[in-house]
Amino acid sequence: MDVAPMDDGFPAERLFNQGYSYTYDDVIFLPHYIDFPTDSVQLSTKLSRNLNLSIPCVASPMDTVTESSMAVSMAALGGIAIVHSNNSASDQASIIRSAKSHRIPFVSDLIFKSPSDFINSMDEFGSSPCILITESGTGKSKLLGAVTKSDWQALNDKETSVSYYMAKSPVSAPSDYDFEQVAAYLAAKNLEFVPLVNEEDGEVVDMVTAADVERIRGFPKMGMPSVGPDGKFMVGAAIGTRESDKERLEHLVKAGANVVVLDSSQGNSIYQIEMIKYVKKTYPELDVIGGNVVTMYQAHSLIQAGVDGLRVGMGSGSICTTQEVCAVGRGQATAVYKVSSVAERSGVPVIADGGISNSGHIVKGLVLGASTVMMGSFLAGSNEAPGAYEYQGGCRIKKYRGMGSLEAMTKGSDARYLGDKAKLKIAQGVVGAVADKGSVLKFVPYAMQAVKQGFQDLGASSLQSAHDLLRSGILRLEVRTGAAQVEGGVHGLVSYKKKSF
Repeated sequence: MDVAPMDDGFPAERLFNQGYSYTYDDVIFLPHYIDFPTDSVQLSTKLSRNLNLSIPCVASPMDTVTESSMAVSMAALGGIAIVHSNNSASDQASIIRSAKSHRIPFVSDLIFKSPSDFINSMDEFGSSPCILITESGTGKSKLLGAVTKSDWQALNDKETSVSYYMAKSPVSAPSDYDFEQVAAYLAAKNLEFVPLVNEEDGEVVDMVTAADVERIRGFPKMGMPSVGPDGKFMVGAAIGTRESDKERLEHLVKAGANVVVLDSSQGNSIYQIEMIKYVKKTYPELDVIGGNVVTMYQAHSLIQAGVDGLRVGMGSGSICTTQEVCAVGRGQATAVYKVSSVAERSGVPVIADGGISNSGHIVKGLVLGASTVMMGSFLAGSNEAPGAYEYQGGCRIKKYRGMGSLEAMTKGSDARYLGDKAKLKIAQGVVGAVADKGSVLKFVPYAMQAVKQGFQDLGASSLQSAHDLLRSGILRLEVRTGAAQVEGGVHGLVSYKKKSF
């Protein structure tokens, strides 16, 4: 018996050529055929032409998202972080050097004093089990000793300089030890903590405690870390398109940046095209990612200029008001699909930047053609994000601000919006706060497992498989009505508690 042809749903090419600007929530994929287990799904991908990642996750170059702690943890997970440029060139380079000096998946808050300093109260220890004594009282000099909380408490005379009672030449481990090597060292020596010291200059890179080891082993197992040709964690850096950024670029290359991202809200400009050409001519081995773009025309311009990757998104971030203020931008689902259609022909990977609130959005961004997703709010509020926790209405929060907010612009991010020379500053972002999310070392692996389950439902065992299914028209989509979006979430309950893992 012949089966009549079934035309169910819309192929992507037809759906995204109807003149509508769709967000991730506007569209839904129809399930396909499963013939493999969830754990067979491979999420390894390309960030740019020459850089590979184990997971398709990129931390956004925002000053409330990415500094050394985020860079270290994202690289340890198999992703990458792009260090923001809302600071001096030397400060940005210092963050990169700090991140690349690590082999463990976190950064500790270290407290230093010089031998002539005094410890006046227990508060000076903070959450650290000890205070490290170095020649200059900073991390940039040789380690001389340590003072533990218990030793200081036991002192009869606390009004003397630390040189009189510090434990001299404390046991340390090489800074090139990875996490498992440090854990084994702590266990073998029966230590509560061990400083990690650079064997070349004697400077302290970090410190690991027995409690840290227990905490990290309580998180999901990490995959292959992102390591560059130098054997160190891969770290990216954002730069602008001004003449001064050429000098910044030199600092970043010397610090070991593995990739640079040209940070602009509208990337199709003469300034960015000239900067792309400059970077590729001056540092031909360095991958450069251009953007932001949302149209095929914009993408074509930057590809012609020589970019190794494209960052897609304009006004889709939770703290961004570009579409509202400037009436320019595009729905993120449409933008990712359209730009990916052009970039794929030239072998240029696409980063879907913005609009990521949950694992379903990650699935949509990747399947629609992106190789990675860049996240801001999704990672903000984590332990690894810069800033201190505060309490607001009984909720533990961290500040999260758009780089187009007036607050961020006072630090220099106005260049990103080509407004650094304007007399009147117009905000294209807001300052807000997000709830405490815990550690990215915990919630990112769970998000990746959810993404794998989404790919399994679609019958895609890899990103390339998903892209092939979409381009061939086998994978189908539909637009969701407002009622369908409500139905697709939690509804009809008086109260509920949502726990993803």
